[in-house]
Amino acid sequence: MKVVLSIAGSDSSGGAGIQADLKTMCAHGVFGMTAITALTAQNTTGVTGIVESAPEFLDAQIKACLSDIPADAVKIGMLPSAEQVQVVAENIKEFGINNLVVDPVMVATSGSKLIQDSTSKTMAELLFPISKVITPNIPESEALTGVKISSKKDMEKAAQTLGDKYGCAVLVKGGHNVMDACDVLYQDGKITWFEGQRIDNPNTHGTGCTLSSAIASNLALGHDLQDAIARAKDYITKAIAYGLNLGQGSGPLCHLVS
Repeated sequence: MKVVLSIAGSDSSGGAGIQADLKTMCAHGVFGMTAITALTAQNTTGVTGIVESAPEFLDAQIKACLSDIPADAVKIGMLPSAEQVQVVAENIKEFGINNLVVDPVMVATSGSKLIQDSTSKTMAELLFPISKVITPNIPESEALTGVKISSKKDMEKAAQTLGDKYGCAVLVKGGHNVMDACDVLYQDGKITWFEGQRIDNPNTHGTGCTLSSAIASNLALGHDLQDAIARAKDYITKAIAYGLNLGQGSGPLCHLVS
């Protein structure tokens, strides 16, 4: 069985973070392990509290997993502090992880801020260059590039800017574009679009976590990056289209779709 490690925060309501990652991995038939970066008190309406894991304890969790059960891929989500980023980067290098998927989580779907201002810069410097792919959404891409995104051309420019700067593949997600849900990949100087239609469902809590975990799972299963993204996008489209309706805010997806 293939193995994927998720390094991310815990979502107490089960729709995002570590919980969404594990459900996604199970749906893909891979074995999931976790290293928890933070406990959050949150639900579909917002985040009411965050308790960060000490960097030393995060380091202990990662080493406990990878020293015993080697991972075929690693997915990184919420990293609240620059010190945690440094710990993660050191372990990724130490254990020789090749299939690294980084979802640069900055803000929750509900709008709640999840990381310190200094963290995104450290993440870009230390993790992006050793990643197989990073998966920023439009607001995150704007924050990382300083460029306003209002068209597909802008998405391509942002992906290329980040890819050329950090030497990794970049998937800019278009889910925040009200016109469609198309994503663009910049890899090795080439642009590839993954088309998608917007589904009339306001329940999108945890979509970023789910997509990045699905990509990591498919990479672990041996698919190349483009195929892994295509398969992950098909999975998340079905998970949204299922129409699960839980909670009073932006509800979770149905991770158990075929």
